[in-house]
Amino acid sequence: MTRPSPNPPTDKPADTSIDTQVEGQEKSLDQAKQQMQMETHSEAAGPALAAVDELVGLSDDVEELQKEVKELQEQVLRRAAEFQNYRRRTESELAHTARRGREEVILALLDVFDDMRRSLGAAEQAAKVEETGPAFNVLNDGVQLVFKKFTDALVSLGVEPVQSVGQPFDEALHDAMMQQPAPDPETPSGTVLAEIQPGYRMGDRILRHAQVVVAQ
Repeated sequence: MTRPSPNPPTDKPADTSIDTQVEGQEKSLDQAKQQMQMETHSEAAGPALAAVDELVGLSDDVEELQKEVKELQEQVLRRAAEFQNYRRRTESELAHTARRGREEVILALLDVFDDMRRSLGAAEQAAKVEETGPAFNVLNDGVQLVFKKFTDALVSLGVEPVQSVGQPFDEALHDAMMQQPAPDPETPSGTVLAEIQPGYRMGDRILRHAQVVVAQ
């Protein structure tokens, strides 16, 4: 007869405490790993974000500098334009002043020129009326020479007489001192009959209007 075993086998389930511990440890390791990765990423991201912020700041600085450069360029262009206008205005004023001074000097000389011309005319009339001697002729020739040089000097300056006698009256060129009937009935009214004082022009500018007598 077989005796029963003092410790008969049972169908008890296997002990899972070890597996549970292992799984817990694995989870803890995963969590620790994830935490380390997050910390690592955070540590790496810090300098990167700082660098990005710095680049953004530099970009803003560059934009601001570009704006300042543009403003400075506009200021320089404005100053250059103002200087060009100032230079042109100054040159124009200097040219006008020089021209006006030259005209005033020439006007003063024109009175002397007219006196010399009238003197020569009177000497010519006197020579026709009475006999003249050698001294008169020498003096007259000398004055004629001076008058010619005077005339040439005025011509070289662009000074020329205003055409008057026989021309239609032009208030831009003539001053009408009087009116009288024309000796020729066919002469149109407003024609310049005689010149009392000659006028002169220099280029397109009238230095002195001619004083004239106009036909009625």
